[in-house]
Amino acid sequence: MRVVSDDKLRKFVEEKLLDDQSPSAIAGRISNQESFAVAVSKDSIYRYIKNVHGRKIEAYRQKKKQRRRKRIVIHPTLLDRVFIDKRPIYINMRKRFGDMEADFIVSGKGGSGILLVVVDRKSRMVFLVLLRVVNIQNVHDALLAIQKKYPLMKSITLDNDILFRKHKELESLLGVPLYFCHPYHSWEKGTVENANKYIRRDIPKGRDLSKYTDEYIQSLEDKLNRRSMKCLNYKTPTEVLNEYLKQKNSLNGKL
Repeated sequence: MRVVSDDKLRKFVEEKLLDDQSPSAIAGRISNQESFAVAVSKDSIYRYIKNVHGRKIEAYRQKKKQRRRKRIVIHPTLLDRVFIDKRPIYINMRKRFGDMEADFIVSGKGGSGILLVVVDRKSRMVFLVLLRVVNIQNVHDALLAIQKKYPLMKSITLDNDILFRKHKELESLLGVPLYFCHPYHSWEKGTVENANKYIRRDIPKGRDLSKYTDEYIQSLEDKLNRRSMKCLNYKTPTEVLNEYLKQKNSLNGKL
């Protein structure tokens, strides 16, 4: 009833739920980053969803749920890979901005196109590029475009997709080291896998990616980057990045 009785709080909670943020993230955001008169727990928000006042939200969340299907991936043999074991410890510990993870989301049977997903391990900033024509050159061009948009890029951790067959050429183009997960070890790039999970709420498995517009993909990227995340003390990736850039610019101005 705390949510119901406070119009400002209720509006905030409903807005975040309709933006597909979790009750846990919303409660954390309220406690750590917002200035409401009262705090609410994730359980309070779940009770609100189940309450008569939250029926619209409950119906929306039920509609978004999709049946999970196991994806079978055949990993090709790529030559001269540097595996994740050789990745420096400061990357493993998320010590700096610019250490990225990359993955693909593929179209369903009969569809075409793939979605390139690249995530910064430290800030959790997400970058999405829809490739309607799937080939190695377009993947390289897409990663170069992301690097231009995000010049902090310092390394990328990849899976063993055949589209990374020319990884030595890609490494030279980007000027950053590339590291590979072990085959069938998707958890080794858990940051991008987590982003994929949220993307699937808006692009369910089986969909034809070529049917989505670039504007929709951009709106989805924006949505991911405004998520309040527990690992960021309930700040958003955009807020974390902007704070870092502001601090960096301030330090450069003093030199």
